[in-house]
Amino acid sequence: MTIDRSELADFLRRSRERVSPREAGLAAGSRRRTPGLRREEVAQLAGMSTDYYTRLEQARGPQPSPQILAALARALRLSDDGRDHLHLLAGHRPPAVRSRDDQVGASLLHLLGQLPGTAAQVLGDLGDVLAQNDLARSLLGGVCTVSEHGRNVVWRWFADPAAREAYPADEHAHYSRVHVADLRAAVGRRAGDPAATRLVERLRGASEEFAALWELHEVAVRRHSRMRVLHPVIGPVDLDCQVLLAPEGNQRLVLLTPPPGTDAADRLALLAAGEERLVG
Repeated sequence: MTIDRSELADFLRRSRERVSPREAGLAAGSRRRTPGLRREEVAQLAGMSTDYYTRLEQARGPQPSPQILAALARALRLSDDGRDHLHLLAGHRPPAVRSRDDQVGASLLHLLGQLPGTAAQVLGDLGDVLAQNDLARSLLGGVCTVSEHGRNVVWRWFADPAAREAYPADEHAHYSRVHVADLRAAVGRRAGDPAATRLVERLRGASEEFAALWELHEVAVRRHSRMRVLHPVIGPVDLDCQVLLAPEGNQRLVLLTPPPGTDAADRLALLAAGEERLVG
């Protein structure tokens, strides 16, 4: 990524003009010729020299570090989206989102409940199952109430042999590589995150297969695939797996739908009907 000095300069100036002294905790004073904050005030709030900040606004400064950008984002009262935009203009990746990773929003939970004929679940980017609707729970098994790594699909795949029984043996190697490549991408976005580091360390210690695949350094975010589930009640069922990423990338909605031209829809309908009888 490269710095866009002219756009960065314009964004800093426009952002500075939108912040009033009162919002920044400064005295308004008198004889202000420009709206918003002065350059020296932004520099003071961000803990840098006025000369350094001025050069940034004049598109002639050096590439600012992520630490400098974080200070500027605070001084300019930027939203999360504004902070991320600032990082991108300066040639840096936005900071990873780590807050509330395990809490699913009410609107997403409501959506799960509105899909009775579609197996759907919400996964964290490290593979934690955060929520499932009834059909997904019947199809894949409910693991949302298990804490720490026990609810993590990658951990279960490599540390619990029983987790693989629901999938054809000749596809196990493929699923292993998919899990590891997707986890690699998530860990890369979460550089230095203790939860990600702890999960990888535990997996490397628990599974030689995982450790070997991890060393390949394959990276691929899982977005869509075809999978077969060997269900004890409805038998083998083929499914299209569509992964919808949240804007922050730390949660994803996974939809499991029957492929056209197969009997998967009828099998899932039988499973859903069984669920309704149990609930009734």
